[in-house]
Amino acid sequence: MAKKTTSTKQDSTKLGWIASVKAFLTNERTRFISGLLISIMTIYIGLSLISFFFTGGADQSRIENVMLDDLLINRGRVDNWTGVRGAFISDMMMNRWFGISSFIMLFFLGSLGAKLMNIAKVSLLKRFLLSASMLIWGSVFFAFIFVKGYEDTFIYLGGQHGYLISESLIANVGIPGTILLLLGSLMIILVFANSNTIPFLQRLLSFKWLGKLKRRQEALVVSTADDKEERVESGDEQMAADVEPEVKSVEDERPLENVWVFDENEDLNEAEALNATGKVNDAEVIDDHQQEGEEINKVEVVEVLPEDEKDASADNGDKYNDDGIDVDVPDGYDGEYDLSELGKYDPRLDLSRYVFPTLNLLKAYDSGNMEINREELSENQRLIKQALEDFNIKIASIKATVGPTVTLYEIVPEAGVRISKIKNLEDDIALNLSALQIRIIAPMPGKGTIGIEVPNKNPLTVSMQSVIASKRFVEGKYDLPVAMGKTITNEVYMFDLSKTPHLLVAGATGQGKSVGLNAIITSLLYKKHPSELKFVMVDPKMVEFSIYSKIERHYLAKLPNADKAIVTEPADAVATLNSLVIEMENRYKLLVSANVRNIKEYNSKFIERRLNPEKGHRFLPYIVTVVDEFADLIAVVGREIENPIQRIAAKARAVGIHMILATQRPDTKVITGTIKSNFPSRIAFKVASMIDSRTILDAPGANRLIGRGDMLITVAGQEPVRVQCAFVDTPEVEAIVDFIGEQTAFPTAYLLPDYIPEGGDSIASGQVDLSERDPLFEEVARLVVMQQQGSTSLIQRKFAIGYNRAGRLMDQLEAAGIVGPFEGSKARQVLVQDEYSLEQILNSLK
Repeated sequence: MAKKTTSTKQDSTKLGWIASVKAFLTNERTRFISGLLISIMTIYIGLSLISFFFTGGADQSRIENVMLDDLLINRGRVDNWTGVRGAFISDMMMNRWFGISSFIMLFFLGSLGAKLMNIAKVSLLKRFLLSASMLIWGSVFFAFIFVKGYEDTFIYLGGQHGYLISESLIANVGIPGTILLLLGSLMIILVFANSNTIPFLQRLLSFKWLGKLKRRQEALVVSTADDKEERVESGDEQMAADVEPEVKSVEDERPLENVWVFDENEDLNEAEALNATGKVNDAEVIDDHQQEGEEINKVEVVEVLPEDEKDASADNGDKYNDDGIDVDVPDGYDGEYDLSELGKYDPRLDLSRYVFPTLNLLKAYDSGNMEINREELSENQRLIKQALEDFNIKIASIKATVGPTVTLYEIVPEAGVRISKIKNLEDDIALNLSALQIRIIAPMPGKGTIGIEVPNKNPLTVSMQSVIASKRFVEGKYDLPVAMGKTITNEVYMFDLSKTPHLLVAGATGQGKSVGLNAIITSLLYKKHPSELKFVMVDPKMVEFSIYSKIERHYLAKLPNADKAIVTEPADAVATLNSLVIEMENRYKLLVSANVRNIKEYNSKFIERRLNPEKGHRFLPYIVTVVDEFADLIAVVGREIENPIQRIAAKARAVGIHMILATQRPDTKVITGTIKSNFPSRIAFKVASMIDSRTILDAPGANRLIGRGDMLITVAGQEPVRVQCAFVDTPEVEAIVDFIGEQTAFPTAYLLPDYIPEGGDSIASGQVDLSERDPLFEEVARLVVMQQQGSTSLIQRKFAIGYNRAGRLMDQLEAAGIVGPFEGSKARQVLVQDEYSLEQILNSLK
């Protein structure tokens, strides 16, 4: 009895829950809100599909084979009106699903929303069946009609579903059979959609409408004739009398039966649109045409001349605008012209919404205020004075200047003391001060003193934030401003990389070289817009610059067919640097045609609209090439890489190309005399020996540094300056590149010219090694031979792979002799005509 009671309670609870759900779904407010949400969603999807026709080509490479989660991380990188989700949905519906027929889905969703909101009474089941059948039919139809046009557009009008079905039908029943199936299936859909379709199809297939059409045309000729009297005399009046009763026959005034509607509740909708009484009177149509014919016959034909021909006839060949101003272009028109009335050209408008990184992305490691330990200063002064007096060196005065990590003590020796005697006491003074390293500068440049640099017992970390936020950096007007850190006097140290013009960075492992490179790059990212600056990054270690790959389409430059903008392979580094040489030569040609001496004058002239873009002129961004671990490149490719570096260093400054070489092995085999002569600006972090210091700076001192970002820098041959490098940690760099990477970017990275070595193929696409073929190589080869069509888009579509991989496959097919060379917009020629010949080629490759 207890079990039965429990079961009854469970059943009643279940029924109560179902009743609650049913009541919720049938509630008028719930239905209206649901319908409203569905309608909004329908409008949103419709906008995304419409936008796809205008922005789909630009967005395709950005969203293809990319997960939606990855797209959301890089929001703002698509052009679709409805954002990342809209671009993803439209590409999925148009290209991957049903093509242009996807709009039929909106028809059903709109009907569903209207039904829920009680705006229209429709049969959802009937509309669903009709929409589903027309969706599939339309997809196959458009795929069949436009099967040959897919190579010239980014839109698959039939979608992948329609394309596969159409291709299968053609292969099995041929083109005529496919046409018959399409027509037959359309008739079946129309019959099931509305029973009134059957009489219409019966009349259509009986061809009686041809006779009716002929009679209607004859009546139209009679009613529109201007020479009616002549026709009456020749018997045409009798013909007109015979035609008129036929036009007004009872058959043509019967109720309209051939109007196809989607629902029984809408039978009158289209009929009312044609005729308020539900009937069509063909006589009225003819009367309308008659009136049109009479008006046409009364029109006087006048020869209309184009406006420019009128002006030419009136002004004897001179061209004038509406205000009477002569606008003829003079002969000999070259690349320079003046359109200053249009206003200055702004290169930043290409990414007008770009926002520079903010200061809160950087950490504050210091307060910006130095805390001076006066007891430590007094004690060090006493010990220095005592150490010198032990060697009979008298001091007239001593003063201290406190820096973030090092304190400078300036002494004035008494008359008669030899400077060289003091310089030889470095180790003795260091021993007396219990210091790790000291550095003696004798004499101080521009001063009558001798400097002794002593490390602080509690050094401070110089944050990149304090440097970037400094007044000197914010208000600086350098073309390529680089803020490296703070000097011994606690001042921000900056230099203009465009005046450097190239930089050599060296130092032992773990002494701050990588942090220094990040500080240089970060300075430029905070100051230069993506349209004004590009980086070429060479990273043989593969880990130093990989973090910057997120800003590839903002700031990086690469070879046209390179997979990644960060160069990691030595052979690719050689190709990239040689490509930079070509870029340099091309820029020099532009400077010559513009009659200017450097990039600054050239860009100024272009901004003032005094250079003609149609003559090849363009705004030239600065290009900063950063090469890490130069010693490793020398070890692998030898002097092959030194030649392009020498050429760039020798003459690239004027065209805005600057180079930064970094190495942790500062020996003469790496930093040769040729390199040193072309890199007058150098940064030396702590090194192991005086020889290494002389190799880098041509002077000792780097071996006396204390490490952890302590460095000596000389710009354009000036005296070395001791600077504590600003510290920027990896999480800070990640935050900066993420901030930039999330913003709208250029369609691609900045493309360098293709480099073709003498007697070789293009290096930009890489040396094609057929021993390392793609796993899809044989399948792709068979497809290309079977289809007798070689195109990258065909490979992408059939195998659902990205453009880069499809391009590599096409290069491998070319190298194997299966397809011909690239011919611009045309598909490649297929050189193998049958599968037997292809199998011979594939076997030979094995």
